[in-house]
Amino acid sequence: MLVRVDLNADVGESAAGSASHPDLGIFPHITSANIACGFHAGDPGVMRATVELAREHGVAVGAHPGFPDPEGFGRRELQFSPADVEYFVAHQVGALAGIAAGLGVRLQHVKPHGALFNMAVRDAALADAIAKAAASIDRTLILFGLPGSEILAAGRRAGLRTAAEGFADRAYTPDGTLVPRSQAGSVIHDPEVVVRRGVRMVLDRTVEAVDGSVVTLTIDSLCVHGDTPGAAGLASRLRDALVMEGVEVKAVGRS
Repeated sequence: MLVRVDLNADVGESAAGSASHPDLGIFPHITSANIACGFHAGDPGVMRATVELAREHGVAVGAHPGFPDPEGFGRRELQFSPADVEYFVAHQVGALAGIAAGLGVRLQHVKPHGALFNMAVRDAALADAIAKAAASIDRTLILFGLPGSEILAAGRRAGLRTAAEGFADRAYTPDGTLVPRSQAGSVIHDPEVVVRRGVRMVLDRTVEAVDGSVVTLTIDSLCVHGDTPGAAGLASRLRDALVMEGVEVKAVGRS
């Protein structure tokens, strides 16, 4: 039986007004790109340049909307009403969709960023707001979220396709959620460990939690963070290891 997985990265997270393209090296190795939409990072110029990179490398494009919190890089838990979340997520997804359309590219997916992603894992109202926003822009979009999360349930309620996501470079709690970045050891930096964990998630459908317990999970997409030092090399090693195990690495929305 053929095993298949998408390899995604959070990209386009340069500071607004930046002329640099730090994500350039990662695009040959990933199959889907989650592009920041200007609220936690990036701006229209960065968004356009990142879509162009994705198009050049045949990488599927997705929106990566976050809280309006550039100072905290969207990683601070902020309190907004579900209605406000729906509005600012729709704004971000719509903005990227418009930029992409101007370049002949259609969005594949939506993946919330940072604290918005983590809070919506358990908060059904917040998750519904995100899903409604995505559906209001394009009902063919695929909504990314943790396996078993409220995000995926909300996506199904909104009539969207969903994709369960795993994180090769993040530590997990025993309940299958991510260890908060505020805690030591939340991000795994050893490339050997990251690659082993990623391959295990895909092939064995398990990951070891911080307490040594084994968490069962089935994923459609595997994330490598674009702002992690050495991300391009890590993505390359992870993709090579998956291919060596006979895994087909392909964007989740492509047949």
